[in-house]
Amino acid sequence: MKTQSLNQSLFEGNNLELVKRTSVSKLLISSAMLLLGLIFFSVVFQLSDKSSTLCMILMVFGSALVLLSLFRFFWKSKVVVYKPTGSTAYETSLFFNLRDLPVLSELVEDNNFNTPCSIRSESNGNVRLDVLLTKDHQFAALQLFQFIPYTYSPVTSVAYFKGEEAASVLAFLRHCRS
Repeated sequence: MKTQSLNQSLFEGNNLELVKRTSVSKLLISSAMLLLGLIFFSVVFQLSDKSSTLCMILMVFGSALVLLSLFRFFWKSKVVVYKPTGSTAYETSLFFNLRDLPVLSELVEDNNFNTPCSIRSESNGNVRLDVLLTKDHQFAALQLFQFIPYTYSPVTSVAYFKGEEAASVLAFLRHCRS
């Protein structure tokens, strides 16, 4: 297990084994949306009655598709990749009750996810666990936050787990969600 500074957030982290890459599938979807939006616009200009309901609907859908595709193209086209395995990573957050904070902070700091515990995540809570996990379950990163009025403040530094440690983190997270 490797840790990172307490002031740095998990989703902003600078781990050398994680890189951001452009997703070809996301770019293709964005391009298809842009093309469809432009087709809607061209149909609108080909119609003779520009004040018809069909014309207005095509204009609205065309505008929405163009704007959404541009947003996806510029801000949502990147994915986080774990370099050693080439697996993409996904980010999530789990929420817990404040009474679970001591146990959770001990679990993250001591990397003791194999011990059974009765902690369950909730739909919202005063404790947030940010998780970054690869799809092949060979890498995990965790950071624990506590809600102090108006913001979540870090309780633990970012902890990185690889191999079997990452698999035990995944088993713990599955147990918490059930």
